[in-house]
Amino acid sequence: MTRPLLPVDARDPGAVLDALRVALDGGPAVAPRTDDRVPVDLPGVVPQAVSLVVETSGSSGRPKRVALSSDAVLAGAAAADGALAGPGQWVLALPAHYVAGLNVLVRSLAAGTEPALLAPGHFDIGAFVAAAERLDHAVRYSSLVPAQLSTALDAAEADRAVADVLRRFDALLVGGQATPAALVERARRLGVTVVRTYGSSETSGGCVYDGVPVGRTRVEVVDGQVELSGPSLAEGYLDDPERTAAAFVTRDGLRWYRTGDAGTVSPDGVLTVSGRLDDVIVSGGEKVSLGVVERVVREQPGLADAVVVRAAHARWGEVPVVVTDAAPPVLTAADDLAADDPAADDLAALRSAVAAVAGRAAAPDRIVRVDTVPLLASGKPDRVALTRLVADLAAS
Repeated sequence: MTRPLLPVDARDPGAVLDALRVALDGGPAVAPRTDDRVPVDLPGVVPQAVSLVVETSGSSGRPKRVALSSDAVLAGAAAADGALAGPGQWVLALPAHYVAGLNVLVRSLAAGTEPALLAPGHFDIGAFVAAAERLDHAVRYSSLVPAQLSTALDAAEADRAVADVLRRFDALLVGGQATPAALVERARRLGVTVVRTYGSSETSGGCVYDGVPVGRTRVEVVDGQVELSGPSLAEGYLDDPERTAAAFVTRDGLRWYRTGDAGTVSPDGVLTVSGRLDDVIVSGGEKVSLGVVERVVREQPGLADAVVVRAAHARWGEVPVVVTDAAPPVLTAADDLAADDPAADDLAALRSAVAAVAGRAAAPDRIVRVDTVPLLASGKPDRVALTRLVADLAAS
């Protein structure tokens, strides 16, 4: 059996909310879009089990359409409620085509509460605070990415009224990219409750909170790769059986999603994700995880949104390169800087900080400064474009 698939322009979060309400009640499935165009390859119908299709490019590679059932997204909502303070009212501060933004809408529908919807676009802390002040439920939540949280904390440190509003949230969920520990510590010093989430569209969003699986989610690390199981898993990828078979496997009677992330699980069951399995380079004969380097780089002042990519090097083979949007394009390389150049001090301090955590081979070779870091439709950095940019700058 099948049901219709309805494209919905996610620039209107209210329209997505209304369409989701119908979809979860058995009506047409929803495919949130970033515009009003309908791709020629988007099917008009989907299997009856599918109620939501989330299109994402991930951090690299060709686009994929993740097919989620009502049972999966509602299981994710129930697991979140159980791990937090129960059903509540939400502020939607993320785009309505992101799985984290969609989760805000689904959890609102499951709780029977009306979310406060922010207009898509640049995060405006004033609008966020105004939306939070409109909430009338005793339990309050929002979901942010680290850059939004940083903006909110900047405002809270300068304005006690903003800090009071942030403290009234039972939890601010933060995911989407590695969240610097220093950012979380800033929030805690202000009395703001932050929960770091881990998950993906394939798991109906965050299903691991502060390293601990929520609800009936299970986590295992198999051959160094993080695998997730539980009722919130996607049906697979729409019209892509090969990709589905590669990402979803059955083991010990359970269905597992192979995340592509490297990680470890402590004896007490806490997950630590170290980066993507495919982000390992060999520099001077030593393996270096770009994910680990990026996490350390983002802990440094002014680099919370930096991205680390690979680059060829005549001597070391490959090296990590930091890209940040602090200034017009400038290539700062360890081999090119004069000793009295102020940029040399910046790079030396960064190299020292990374080497102390990840070893000398992991020390970034360069800092590339750009006007704007290119993003995928998912809002994640376009690492393919950044890698190409770094290579082009080095060759020029």
